[in-house]
Amino acid sequence: MTMQSKRPTAVDLFAGAGGLSLGFEQAGFDVAAAVELDPIHCAAHEYNFPQSPVVCADVSNVTGDQIRDRAGIRGRVVDVVIGGAPCQGFSLIGKRALNDPRNRLVYHFVRIVRELSARYFVFENVKGLTVGQHRRFLDEVIEEFEANGYNVLLPYQVLNAASHGVPQDRQRLFLIGARKGLRLPKYPVPTTSLARNAAQRLLEPECPTVWDAIGDLPEVEDFECLLHGDSVCAKFGRPSAYAARLRGVAVDPSDYSYTREYDSAILSSSLRAEHTELSRERFAKTAVGRTELVSRFLKLDPKGISNTLRAGTASDRGAFTSPRPIHPFTPRCITVREAARLHSYPDWFRFHVTKWHGFRQIGNSVPPRLARRVAAEVVRALGIRPSRPKLAIRRGDEELLRLSMTGAAARYGVPETVIAKRTRNELKEPTEPAYA
Repeated sequence: MTMQSKRPTAVDLFAGAGGLSLGFEQAGFDVAAAVELDPIHCAAHEYNFPQSPVVCADVSNVTGDQIRDRAGIRGRVVDVVIGGAPCQGFSLIGKRALNDPRNRLVYHFVRIVRELSARYFVFENVKGLTVGQHRRFLDEVIEEFEANGYNVLLPYQVLNAASHGVPQDRQRLFLIGARKGLRLPKYPVPTTSLARNAAQRLLEPECPTVWDAIGDLPEVEDFECLLHGDSVCAKFGRPSAYAARLRGVAVDPSDYSYTREYDSAILSSSLRAEHTELSRERFAKTAVGRTELVSRFLKLDPKGISNTLRAGTASDRGAFTSPRPIHPFTPRCITVREAARLHSYPDWFRFHVTKWHGFRQIGNSVPPRLARRVAAEVVRALGIRPSRPKLAIRRGDEELLRLSMTGAAARYGVPETVIAKRTRNELKEPTEPAYA
């Protein structure tokens, strides 16, 4: 195929803090715009991707033309639309699931793909859509794409991040499609193995381990200032090959993202948790790879991989903090930065300063390294040779990461009730997990 040299264009819907955005940028795309309802997530996306306009709005109230205007891409081709629309309505008996109001966002994903006349789309969602009667809903989504002029790559795939170089057991559904007449991409094949036997290692390299991911990070309990702030200048340890690339001290040959200006001596996103002595005793007595009986938190095995990192629930569903893994050696829960390492985020990427929002932003996102693997297949189908830009980007104002929900909503001109509030002060963490 004749290879081009320009960077293709992506639009990210339901963008969150930007896991898909980052993965596609790393594969060689320019993210022209991101649409996200949650203003806290919008602020983090604006901080990390200052070159990508953020539309803080319900996707159902946004048109393709409005996205083009906001991004300044009138008359330009949109190469791919990406996103993971929430799917909540599965009452399938006697009606089409796409007619369920709770699933309207999936319909609007299809609508915006059509309105932008995107060449490709990547739809990401929970593995549960492939199980039982939920598959009927997934079949309807595929039919809707095909009725709107797109071929879908079948069979669809559930991809495990651990099979693509991420030290976390995280399975997600991916649906890839192309405008009719265009070449369909492929789903990426596994590049790393979960097996620990010699025969399997001959076929595929091992997935990085928990300790590969976090072993070089400074111990946060050595810094009293991290009880009140989320960053400190600290001495890092010797990194693994995986960690060295996330720290930016080693070149990642498959990363075509823009360089971010940042101080690699700063440990960020590392606000400490304040556990009771009783909790610490329980954490210390728990064997690695086992679940602590009271909190139900998993103690990470340094030689294994992490369990799925989750976001927790908002106050309209109980305001539960998601179970946060226990550090392999220190009797405490892991920090947001340690979770980010387990999710394959580079160290320059920042999250909201609170643990609540920081973990929510990670748990809601696609691991960038997995997103990059999917995006690389779209680049290949486009016939484009990825190029590494020379431009270095200065990230946004750090105040974006300190905004309360009220402040973030005011910044983007949306009601502060657009996302259900917590029942307690969102900038003050409890000393114990919600169900420890």
